Amino acid sequence: MSDEVGPGLVRVRLDLSYDGRDFSGWAKQTSRRTVQGDIEDALRTVTRSSRTYELTVAGRTDAGVHARGQVAHVDLPAEVWAEHGDKLLRRMAGRLPQDVRIGRIAEAPAGFDARFSALWRRYAYRVSDRPGGVDPLLRGHVLWCDRPLDVDAMNAAAAGMTGEHDFAAYCRRREGATTIRTLQRLSWERDEVSGIITATVRADAFCHNMVRALVGAMLFVGDGHRPAGWPARVLAAGVRDSAVHVVRPHGLTLEEVAYPADELLAARSKEARNVRSLPGGGGGGCC
Repeated sequence: MSDEVGPGLVRVRLDLSYDGRDFSGWAKQTSRRTVQGDIEDALRTVTRSSRTYELTVAGRTDAGVHARGQVAHVDLPAEVWAEHGDKLLRRMAGRLPQDVRIGRIAEAPAGFDARFSALWRRYAYRVSDRPGGVDPLLRGHVLWCDRPLDVDAMNAAAAGMTGEHDFAAYCRRREGATTIRTLQRLSWERDEVSGIITATVRADAFCHNMVRALVGAMLFVGDGHRPAGWPARVLAAGVRDSAVHVVRPHGLTLEEVAYPADELLAARSKEARNVRSLPGGGGGGCC
């Protein structure tokens, strides 16, 4: 795939958010409702097009996962953009269901690719250990843990996970795809008013189930089932451990995607497409 936009096309950036509970993830499917499917259907309708304009997204989210800071791009014919561009945001708002919103639509700078130009993605996972359960108004976005959680212990465990590693022990493998990632931040903080504990997880990219598996391991430390050094030992072993549970998706939200300055977009996209490997190890294609 090339970063070059085809002749007669305009690359358009979309910044969007959605409540994932009624979606079967981002990627469109034949018989299930997805975020990509809803947006592409709405775009085809409001532009009165006979064809579907396919979206490329910064990070594909799983079924039930939310997004506040998702980014996508679409290549539109120049005449379609000229006719509809300044009215597209309002028209899409009128056509889309209420659980997915586009906050901004604009022509992308040269070299922009929503997926490959990204420097990092930041997720938040929210948990409550309040004895009475989660506030009913937040139940769709916060996981309830029925045991008290030790945030200091979870942060001690998280300290051994950051950096560039092969996260095979925390990812669902995909044929021909690498599981090497650079985990830039993993930390936990309890809000003293609400009691909600939020994990901040930031990496250059994530492989399938990685965030939810990492959170599952941390929670096992927090509730006393495992010592603080256990998640790092699982990581070093490089194989899935049956004790690592992939937590439920509804506590997870994609909060932010970061990009470099416009003049560095193309170079970042090229770099991100390179095959990654650890010193002395093999590599694989980008997930």
